[in-house]
Amino acid sequence: MAVKPPITVFEHESLRLGKGRAPLTPSQLKALQAFYGEQGVPYYSLIYQGVKLNEYVGVIQIGDTTIEILPKADKKQGESPSTQELWRKMLLDMLMAVGMFEVSAPTSSSLNLKSNSILDLYFELFLKEAEYLLHRGLIKKYRKVEGNTTALKGNLKFGKHLQQNLTHQERFYVQYTTYDVVHLWHSILYKTIKLLEQINSNASLHSRIGTLLLNFPEVPELNVTEATFNKLVYNRKSEPYRKAIEIARLLLLNYHPDVARGKNHVLALLFDMNLLWETFIFVTLKKYFYKNQSAFTATAQTTKYFWKPQNGNQSSIRPDILIKRDGENYAVLDTKWKNLNGYNPSPDDLRQLYVYHEYYQAQRVALVYPGSELTKISGRYLHPSHGAETEKECSVLSLSVGNSIKEWQTYLGKEIEEWLMNTKENSLLKLLTPTDSR
Repeated sequence: MAVKPPITVFEHESLRLGKGRAPLTPSQLKALQAFYGEQGVPYYSLIYQGVKLNEYVGVIQIGDTTIEILPKADKKQGESPSTQELWRKMLLDMLMAVGMFEVSAPTSSSLNLKSNSILDLYFELFLKEAEYLLHRGLIKKYRKVEGNTTALKGNLKFGKHLQQNLTHQERFYVQYTTYDVVHLWHSILYKTIKLLEQINSNASLHSRIGTLLLNFPEVPELNVTEATFNKLVYNRKSEPYRKAIEIARLLLLNYHPDVARGKNHVLALLFDMNLLWETFIFVTLKKYFYKNQSAFTATAQTTKYFWKPQNGNQSSIRPDILIKRDGENYAVLDTKWKNLNGYNPSPDDLRQLYVYHEYYQAQRVALVYPGSELTKISGRYLHPSHGAETEKECSVLSLSVGNSIKEWQTYLGKEIEEWLMNTKENSLLKLLTPTDSR
């Protein structure tokens, strides 16, 4: 049976029943509506005979149909195959840069699969990890076993022995401890392999999944929840399992079987583009400063408390990225994955940066956006009473996208370094005061 090619769309697009560039079938729309449910999901919202995608990117698989959602940095961004291919590669490279594809297997640096989507890549990474664990030898653990045996060992369960073995004097109902590969870690991995056997549509992975199932020990069926993974405690022996378990967690907890018809299972492997952009900027700066500008260091999500009630918890503020110069607070960056299209930032964003200026005693603050071209605008906050300019400066950095991830990261590092070192204003932006209600 021919494998359906993935439907490729960009974030914030709409998918409608029988309409548009990527029309939905009735069964696909029904599956998406059922997945949305009464509580809703953050990935998309329901519209008339369709869904409208939000700022999440990645893959939704419905039955044998894969919907690939790519980032969109600019409203002018086209939808040609070359643009799709660029952003598919950029998305995968961004996820790799922030550590979403870190693996333990020593052969993972050369992936054999030319992935059509993030889903294919995660499948292959899991298979590589599981194959690596089989090759190095599966760990064993102690577990308690209870049942009939022909030899007396462990503790005789007298009540059950009398109940079951009155006419079988050759048997003993006992409880004893055994040391084998049947335990929680392998139950999770085995369940993930069985899931891949069910939902994988990439022909190049079928034989590897089948081989794994033949060689992996069969373990009891397990109902996996978030609590299942929280029980796991890593030690020296189980540490090599960490990456395989992390991928298994991602796949198992985001898989939603179609219990009604059993045909349109949903697997949603999606990432918040705002959080990915923030983490990507932080990782890029941390690496760039270490190599090229040791006076600067970048830290992420540095919390400060700014209000304490008489009873209850304190309230805090937490900027995306805090930059220090020679150990002292110097600049604060707040990242936003959206395009301004020539407009000023929102008043709320500017007020937020004003607070960062005050509480972190930063010399510089900036909002960082993606864009089709480089734009740097600096301006000063106005005094709330007489409207004169204060010494508090805020910048808006719109940074264009490169043709490769390495080129893009180098460019981002250089441009932000130049902004940090340059005290001259390129142009003035009239900023709203914190009390401005406009």
